[in-house]
Amino acid sequence: MPGRLRAPTGRYGGKTAEERQAERRRRFLDAALRLFGDTPGFRATTVAALSEAAGLSTRQFYEEFRTLEDVLAALHLQVNDWAEAAVVEAAADAADLPLVERATAIFRAYAGNLAADPRRIRITFVEIIGVSPRLEEQRLARRAGWVDLICAEARAAAARGEAAPRDYRLAATGFIGSVNGLLHDWSAGWVDATLDEVVDELVRQLLGILRPPGWSPQG
Repeated sequence: MPGRLRAPTGRYGGKTAEERQAERRRRFLDAALRLFGDTPGFRATTVAALSEAAGLSTRQFYEEFRTLEDVLAALHLQVNDWAEAAVVEAAADAADLPLVERATAIFRAYAGNLAADPRRIRITFVEIIGVSPRLEEQRLARRAGWVDLICAEARAAAARGEAAPRDYRLAATGFIGSVNGLLHDWSAGWVDATLDEVVDELVRQLLGILRPPGWSPQG
């Protein structure tokens, strides 16, 4: 396995070494989104092909990464970070809204961010699967973060009297599976619906979890 080479230091072309390194890394990740998220996919991409797509050399690749798996790991985290930032912003904007409107805003932000570029969906739900134990651990860790977010929203809704008070971790874990599966199938063209219809269905499922039969909002 090739070792990571040491990147050059000092200022060149008006940019510091850190700025040049950040730019190279961005170009590799942009190229990875194109190749991993579309054709030919992660498993059929080579270091040479990725470097060519980035307009950089293989030597520069090894200055930034050790393997293509490292690139996929970084790209997977980046795509999740984009979606998380969109959700956090939407949650802040909807802080004072009732549960239904708040949940709709949050899921519309999440689904809209991923669906804005179908390659993000492929990275998140397809290419990351089954690559290695390391990437599976990373995938499940990020998934656990989304479960934590849903649980926090559920607890807050329960405290406001908008949802039944209980431990939501198991339900949230199952619900995240529904979110991922439905968005993937919609992106693949297997679901005949608009994105807004997909979001509305997810909100209905969530409300069914938060407001079980026989329970009604308080206040």
